Amino acid sequence: MLDGVELIIQYLVRVLFFMAMVLVVGCSVNPVTGENQLSLISASEELAIGQKNYGPSQQSQGGLYSVDESLQAYIAEVGHKLAAASGAPDLPYEFVVLNNSVPNAWAMPGGKIAINRGLLSLLNDESELAAVLGHEVVHAAARHGASQMTWSTFIGLGSQVAVIAAQTQGYGELGGLAAQLGGGAWLAKYGRDAELESDQYGMEYMSRAGYSPGGAVRLQELFVSLKDGKQQDFLSQLFASHPPSQERVEENVKRAAKLPAGQNYRDRYQQKTAQLRKDKGAYEAQKKAMAALKEKEGEQALKYLDEAIAIQPNDGQFWELRGHAWEMLGQNSNAEKAFSTAIRKSPDYFSPKLYRGLLRYENGSKPGAREDFKASYALLPTQVAAFHLGELAMARGDKRSALNFYRNASGGQGEVSVQAKARLVTLELAQMPEKYILSKPYVDRKGMLRVAVKNNSGIAVTGVKVQLAQLSSVVPAQILLGYYKLAPGQEITIKTGFGPFESTEAANSYRSQVAAARPEKSANSQ
Repeated sequence: MLDGVELIIQYLVRVLFFMAMVLVVGCSVNPVTGENQLSLISASEELAIGQKNYGPSQQSQGGLYSVDESLQAYIAEVGHKLAAASGAPDLPYEFVVLNNSVPNAWAMPGGKIAINRGLLSLLNDESELAAVLGHEVVHAAARHGASQMTWSTFIGLGSQVAVIAAQTQGYGELGGLAAQLGGGAWLAKYGRDAELESDQYGMEYMSRAGYSPGGAVRLQELFVSLKDGKQQDFLSQLFASHPPSQERVEENVKRAAKLPAGQNYRDRYQQKTAQLRKDKGAYEAQKKAMAALKEKEGEQALKYLDEAIAIQPNDGQFWELRGHAWEMLGQNSNAEKAFSTAIRKSPDYFSPKLYRGLLRYENGSKPGAREDFKASYALLPTQVAAFHLGELAMARGDKRSALNFYRNASGGQGEVSVQAKARLVTLELAQMPEKYILSKPYVDRKGMLRVAVKNNSGIAVTGVKVQLAQLSSVVPAQILLGYYKLAPGQEITIKTGFGPFESTEAANSYRSQVAAARPEKSANSQ
């Protein structure tokens, strides 16, 4: 076994080799600054990443804001004006408004940009909007996403070396954790550099497009006031990706003084966002309803949602929350009607389809549930939808489809993942028992050959058939060592009767294999 020093040397060699390869093939020109920057991701790969993830990212953050469709067109118009003035005007830019109350905006690789309804409601004029979108355009044009992914790769390798070093020196897991936190701090610093770059060039793009650079100053002042106010916890997501500071405000003031005055277009912005201000009370009631649901107060949640719908009846999120409230009160019929209304109001949003599918599934309406899960999964492939589609496929006898859905549901953590993994074991155990039940021959201290067998399946198994073959034979003979029963994680040793051997190397002349196994539950049911 390699000691800690040897492991460190190996990882250092890997890191140095990796860095050398990056220096040879990983340099690209930042389209915004004209300077060289490290990137392991090509421009075409970057476009593909943005295109693939743009839709799911929208779905996971509230879906498109559809109450006022003209607002989408307005935001796209302003965004494309800024993109045309950018250092990479030929990217396939897209701009959308998300139905999300958190005041945030983000850019994905390839110019895929989103701004939340919650941020639009806090802005005062079009120059402030241009400051937001111009900032995000720089992130896309300067390929900040590709650079950050490249540095994350470096950090991953560096952290592995640091973890091994810490553990070698006797610090164990605590030392490893400290090393990982150090890597995170490095990444956060790089993010701040990208933010400052986006501030600088975003203001230049604003100016080229005819906007007042003062909008960028007021925007940063807004973010600083929100960070210092009572909403800090609510805005933690925003501050993680766009850390505001007085330093950024002051830098923007200096830049604004050097740029043409430009226009604010306050009246136009106020007109285009009038529906948001009109609906302000509805979203405040929605927030109260969500708090009531969190406290299991279904009736109170319905009262708040009545207020929200009286102001704005066309937001599907209000109706979806009504579905949750009715379900909490045991009124499943009313819950399904509410989820159905939410689907009509927001037909391109995954969430009400998923929850109506769950409700139908629990109520025994399996065909309707399957259609809802399929529609939801097509928009956002969640673990929950994948698991239930697997269950429904098994009920139809379609094991192949079930396997695929269970695999998709088994990633990550949580109860659904645990259940999906258990289903996978049950289905795969008969076909590939060696995937879950490990075995290895070895020679013990007395020179006798044994076989170690361990159950890594996570469930109790029985009928574990272990075979042993001698590789030195012209035709290796399979020797049945017996059938065994193993609890989850249990490890046993099997005596073979072969030996004594003079060297532990004799174990290399034998191969063991688990040829059969089945879940204990299925054995008991027979």
